[in-house]
Amino acid sequence: MRRMSSIIGVAVAGALIATVGVTASSAQAVSPQAGAVGVLVVPGMNGHWVNTWVSMPQLTEPGNMPPAPFTRDNLVLADATLRQTIRTSVGGRQLRLRFSNAFGGTALPITAVSVALPVGGRAGVGAIQPGTSRPVTFNGRSSVLIPVGAQMVSDPLNVDVAPQSNLTVTTYLAEGQASNNITSHPGSRTTSYLLAGNHVGAEDLPGATTTNHWYFLSGLEVWSPSTSSAVVMLGDSLTDGRGSTTNLNNRWPDRLLARLQAHRGTAGVAVLNQAAGGNRVLNDGLGPNALARLDRDVLAQSGVEWLFVFEGVNDIGTAAATEAAQKQVAADLVAAYEQIVVRAHAQGIRVYGATLLPFGGNTGYDDPAGYREAARRTVNEWIRNSRRFDAVVDFDVAARDPADPRRLRPSYDDGDHLHLNPVGYQALADAVPDRLFRQQPRPWGFGFN
Repeated sequence: MRRMSSIIGVAVAGALIATVGVTASSAQAVSPQAGAVGVLVVPGMNGHWVNTWVSMPQLTEPGNMPPAPFTRDNLVLADATLRQTIRTSVGGRQLRLRFSNAFGGTALPITAVSVALPVGGRAGVGAIQPGTSRPVTFNGRSSVLIPVGAQMVSDPLNVDVAPQSNLTVTTYLAEGQASNNITSHPGSRTTSYLLAGNHVGAEDLPGATTTNHWYFLSGLEVWSPSTSSAVVMLGDSLTDGRGSTTNLNNRWPDRLLARLQAHRGTAGVAVLNQAAGGNRVLNDGLGPNALARLDRDVLAQSGVEWLFVFEGVNDIGTAAATEAAQKQVAADLVAAYEQIVVRAHAQGIRVYGATLLPFGGNTGYDDPAGYREAARRTVNEWIRNSRRFDAVVDFDVAARDPADPRRLRPSYDDGDHLHLNPVGYQALADAVPDRLFRQQPRPWGFGFN
């Protein structure tokens, strides 16, 4: 019988400031290896690869394409530099980047890539710190052609990466992608910069066009100690950060990371946000459904030890507001959670479930007869009492209004009665017990069913 946990935490994480850099000890010689394509990079420690940052790949909607003039008919980002900021969770001695062409209509030709430190260590800035830019290679080459539906992993790069630090990734595409189907993550909540021409090593991009989306970049791995491991957050807009502050990284997974980093026993836990606004468990929405993307977004990620499932409200909210339809969607969600647990357990991954938040008063989801609310309560009772999850975190209790449990607590409500503001996201982070992320042996028979 698996241990269940349902708790509301009270710890408030302080802001941690860190940097990423290249030190003399880590800047080992990088030279061609005779008879082989690529370069020889020696591991900086006895460790393993762990994803420290991810973004869920999606087919880019028309309204989220790169702004003019960077999008034309069947051609995107031709002769263009794209500068993006990402934030690490755990640190390491070497890094690798992952670029995705999962939804591209044609092969994606990337001409050059560099990594650097952003000015002031801040997210969403267009300038980098002088002298920190380093070229990224793929099999020893500066360019790479990513086939349709594929991803490419860069060569290891000798860079000391600090936890909770911002890193600038600059990409130049000489030819651009010859399609209007491209891969991105629209809900970056981080500003990116676009500029015509090749500026991959430039310290600043004056006159650049800004956009709050990520394109093509889907992961950052670090070579980290064996004590480091990752938790994947599988979710929708409530995890992607709708209602959080652009460039401040104050989604609930970010706030949880800050708290985990403050304690020695959990400082090696990477928090990977694999969520997207509008995503659903059972059917495609914005991005593939959770069951369809589980292999790509969870099981194929490096160093994953835990999976945190907080998704299902969009399935309930988009199903018909009838008694029969809501009973069906509740039953189907329960079956889907069962499948997620089975598939993750088979890979040795513990699975934690979170209860669904109330949406009373939301124009689109709250129906007068209360059928959707009844479905939400049915699903939450199963999450709490089925014992299928290895632990349960009661986000419903953490966020609901004690005076009206059908609604969010007013001080947490972003205004649409569905999403949270940064104060509400802090409350969710505080509700997750630290002890869930301490490495421990799996019990006898783990993963059998």
